[in-house]
Amino acid sequence: MSKVKLAVFDMAGTTVQDHNEVEKCFFDAIKATNIDVSSEKINSMMGWSKILVFETIWKEAIGIDHPSYRDEVNKSYQLFCHTLENHYESVGAKPYDGVLDVFEFCRKHDIKIALTTGFYRKVTDIILQKLGWDKDLDKNYLCIDNTESNSINYSISSSDVTHGRPAPDMIKLAMQKFNISDSKSVINLGDTPSDLQSAHRANVLYSVGSLYGTHKENELMAYPHDQFIKEPKAYIDIIKQL
Repeated sequence: MSKVKLAVFDMAGTTVQDHNEVEKCFFDAIKATNIDVSSEKINSMMGWSKILVFETIWKEAIGIDHPSYRDEVNKSYQLFCHTLENHYESVGAKPYDGVLDVFEFCRKHDIKIALTTGFYRKVTDIILQKLGWDKDLDKNYLCIDNTESNSINYSISSSDVTHGRPAPDMIKLAMQKFNISDSKSVINLGDTPSDLQSAHRANVLYSVGSLYGTHKENELMAYPHDQFIKEPKAYIDIIKQL
């Protein structure tokens, strides 16, 4: 059977349906603070820690030495957070078809499931609660042993690490929690350039790009990866072959 011990999944755009809602929340916040940013620029930063997105935007617009830099970053970020939280509170969240089948396969074969995200903890918790994926997670968002009702084993938000994607910190934190020292027993699935970059920097066994999420193949092709998939359930065959 597969030598995989840990499967790391991105949240929005990979396990949780994202029909550009997050990008729209970014644009609503940007528009409200009168800054001009292209959709291509925003899309290139999807998967990053959200505060880093606004820090980058304002750094390029006015520079970090500008006296209003930090105030503008905070204002944009707070508007984004308000919009994003309201969206998930009111609309809820749904997994992509086949995601729960992948989770079940992993659990049956004793492969731990870590869910990572560029979202901060508050909105991550809203999404987990809406999906029912918070069941049996402890106060540290961890469920070491599978139970009758848990969906995932660990939830990691950008708030939980020093450096969010494209740094490998979230993958390395998941490895630490499950006492996994060999990165070649870890696989990663994500739909953004930063997902692929973080997997590469973590030196995982296999890095898979999702083509059913927020990015198309031509947008991901330049980034290090092992394979692309067009539906979640294709991930099961990959694990079987490793």
